[in-house]
Amino acid sequence: MADEGIEKSAILLIALGEDQASEVLKHLGPKDVQKLGHAMAALKTVPRGKMEEVLAEFQTTAAETSSVSVDTEAYVRSVLTKALGDDNASNLISRILQGGDTNGIEGLKWLDAPTVADLIRNEHPQIIATILVHLEKDHASDILNGFPERLRNDVVLRIATLEGIQPEALKELNDVMLRLLSGSANIKKSAKGGVRAVAEILNFMGTANETTVLDSIREYDPDLAQRILDEMFVFENLLDLDDRAVQLLLREIQSDSLILAMKGASEPLREKIFKNMSQRAAEMLREDLESRGPVRLSEVENEQKEILKIVRRLADEGQIVLGGAGGEEMI
Repeated sequence: MADEGIEKSAILLIALGEDQASEVLKHLGPKDVQKLGHAMAALKTVPRGKMEEVLAEFQTTAAETSSVSVDTEAYVRSVLTKALGDDNASNLISRILQGGDTNGIEGLKWLDAPTVADLIRNEHPQIIATILVHLEKDHASDILNGFPERLRNDVVLRIATLEGIQPEALKELNDVMLRLLSGSANIKKSAKGGVRAVAEILNFMGTANETTVLDSIREYDPDLAQRILDEMFVFENLLDLDDRAVQLLLREIQSDSLILAMKGASEPLREKIFKNMSQRAAEMLREDLESRGPVRLSEVENEQKEILKIVRRLADEGQIVLGGAGGEEMI
């Protein structure tokens, strides 16, 4: 069953109707569309009370009928086709409703990282690098973590030195995807690699793998390794954000996530976060941190990565400026 937020969103989309729901889906990324598609397909009957609760949250009119029964499979097909077009929708529909494979680079976005890693690990490292720069950075990072160390280091180095993708390289990539996924690839031809791409990928990678990758690049080209480091923004770089940016960020973070992430934070960073909260909220957070027992490092790193995703979204939206590594100096 989908978590509560996804389920409520799915109910709202069904209540909106096909045309309006498709307009909403056009503005969402692959992961969100997939989650909502699965949630809508799982819904058969929506009780009146649940519908009213969801509609009230979004300040809309409560449903008049006691329940909403829909042919969810037909609904999902129609909504996704209107939102994404026939080709993209057919790929996603087959995965949601029939569990079938999808095609091309876009299809990889709907597969989990271990599956993609197994699919492409035996390809030439340059091909793997070209594939990864078409994917979301956290997805690419998870895929890299599934490779042996030597291959991982080689691929990251190739991404760092990838300035553009030539037509013949795209054709080779297309041939690889045709062979791997048995369909025509839908390839974004404008994607590029470079230092920024590597920095964003490494930001999502575990500390141990990140270190070995950077050490390998440093042996090949110390200046390149330093440029990657300069572009990276890690959890401790939250210290470089101004107070307003920290306050904006805290509004976006769930308390449980913040507690876990701060288990691995330095004392100066903890104090910066405390001072940007109300006195009562800071006291409660201190108490929760003290009462929380030992947690796995992987859990802490995962929550820190989730918070860094929020930081990058706020930066992309222009709401905050990253003043640390990778950010511009303000004058």
